[in-house]
Formats: sequence, structure tokens, C-alpha cells
Amino acid sequence: MSQSSLSYDFLTATLQDQLPMAREWPLANGVTARWRERGILELVPPQLDDHTDRVLISCGVHGNETAPIEVANGILRDIEQGRLPLAVHLLLMFGNPDAMQAGERYLDYDMNRLFNGQHAKHPATREAQRAAVLENAAAAFFEQAPNGCQRLHYDLHTAIRGSVFERFAIYPYLHERDYNREQLCWLESADITTVLLHSQPAATFTYYTSRHCQTDALTLELGKARPFGQNDLSRFEGINQALRRLLSGQRDPLPAFANERFQLFRAKYDLVKHSDQFRLHLHDQVENFTLLEDGFVIAEDLDVRYQAHGGNERILFPNPKVGNGLRAGIVIEPVAI
Repeated sequence: MSQSSLSYDFLTATLQDQLPMAREWPLANGVTARWRERGILELVPPQLDDHTDRVLISCGVHGNETAPIEVANGILRDIEQGRLPLAVHLLLMFGNPDAMQAGERYLDYDMNRLFNGQHAKHPATREAQRAAVLENAAAAFFEQAPNGCQRLHYDLHTAIRGSVFERFAIYPYLHERDYNREQLCWLESADITTVLLHSQPAATFTYYTSRHCQTDALTLELGKARPFGQNDLSRFEGINQALRRLLSGQRDPLPAFANERFQLFRAKYDLVKHSDQFRLHLHDQVENFTLLEDGFVIAEDLDVRYQAHGGNERILFPNPKVGNGLRAGIVIEPVAI
């Protein structure tokens, strides 16, 4: 396969595990492409200085979440052919190529529970090995970033489960750092106004880069998971256009942040599955962000009872089929910042 055709269809090359003829090659408009690993491509803009933003876009961490992969591949194709100028230093990752090829969420273990060093606990799994590769590539990319530049990471996902709010973002736990209100307003420009503010460390990719690479990182849940070729990409036009504006250097003024334009939530507590006796009292098709009635018993597990209080709590990511000791859901509540 020729080098130019490989760069043109990065997705096909990733799925088929095809290597380029060279590790570095020129694209249109003075952009340089650098092949880092399977599914990891660095794009260097023609103008690079200490204030050039560094942007990591990751997708396919779950292999069956294909729409963000198709969106990212379309953006890459337009950069390669000169239809989209590049004004940032970009690292593009297709997270789990083998699962993408198989059309599965994962092959051995949920990769988005294997970051922040958790991959060391599951060394025999394919996802753990890949998570270590992604961490190392992200760390190397941001370690070289000048102090004056902005560091951004957007990890793009979709979900099989429906949601009261079709699109939402997850802001990883920031420890002593403040929420970046400009980033929240950028989300609004991508038609995302529902945001979960995490309240504890996690083993997700965005927590890793936020904590260890000092990025402004966001996990973006963008709609329904469907196989390759079956996505209605018009439903992803908000994030598609927002990313294109960001990458091409279009800095249209954003309105000042105001709580009333957003639905902000914080993680109140996890539903932890302690044993095989765990019972979740929600129907199988319950949507993310479903409101929990005051007094409703959400789940029970031996002598542990999870009960809703106040009438304004909601459920997120319910999954009673996880292994013992893992999170079977998150109870969230409204918050303002």
C-alpha cells in the first residue's frame, strides 16, 4: 500500500494493521504527518511556536462506538487533502483497533477502566497492553508541549443505552484545579450542555491525561452506538463542526459561562456490586439521567441498601452485570459552579 493512500484512509490502515512506507511524510498545506503506533497519528501544523495548542482527540477506546471514529477520520481526510487547514499540534488516536475490527466494545476487559496505571493489574489482557501504549503516547506528546500552550484532550464515545440528554460530557476529577469555564462554553458550541463533574479519581483516559499531563480533558458521550456505515452523522454535526473550528484556528468569541444554560451534575456516590446477590431495581432499558423518585430503593446487595433521597437524584451508567467489586452505576445530583 502506498504511503499517500495510507495517510488518506487512516481508519482502513488501522483496522488492517498496515504500516506506512515512512514514519513521517508531508500532507497538503505544509502539514507533517508522523506515524507513532498502530492507530496513533501525529499531525504537525506548518506554523509551530510556543503558543500553538496541543490537542489530543481519542476515539474507539470502546471498539463498537463507531460514529466518533468516522467523524475523526473525515476530519483527518480533509486535513490530508488540504480542505481543512491545521493550526494546532494534533495527536489522533483510534484507541482499540482489534475491538474496532471485531465490532465489539472490548475483547478482554473494558479499556476505560485500565488507565491511570490500572493496566498493570491486568497484564495478560489485550486492552491493558493497549492502554499502556496510549498512556505512553499521550505522555510523550504533552511532555514536549511548551509552557505557553493550551493542552486539550477530548475522548469521544457513544453508548448503547439511551439517555434523557442525548449528548453529555464528563469532566474528570480535578483535585485542586478549577473547572475551565471556557471549556464548558466550548462544549455549548458543540451542542453539549449536560456535564457530569466527577468527584473522585478514576481509571479513565481523560482522568489520566488531566492528572498526569495537565490537560483540560473531557469525555464526550455523543449519542447511540452503531456499526460502521450505519451512523447518521448529521446527528454528530455539532461536535464535528466544533472540532473543525478548533483545529483550524477559528476562535469565534464564546458567551460568558452561566449556570442556567447548562445541566450540571456531580457524582454523589457509586453503586458498588459487592456480591452475586446484587439486585438493581431498574428495568434493563432505563435511560441514563433517569430521575429517581424520593425513597425509591435503587439497588440491594446483602446488607447494603441504596435508596434515593430528595427526588432530584438521577442514575448514570447502570450495569448490574459488572464483576463483583466494580461500579454498577452512579447516582448523581444537580450542582452549580
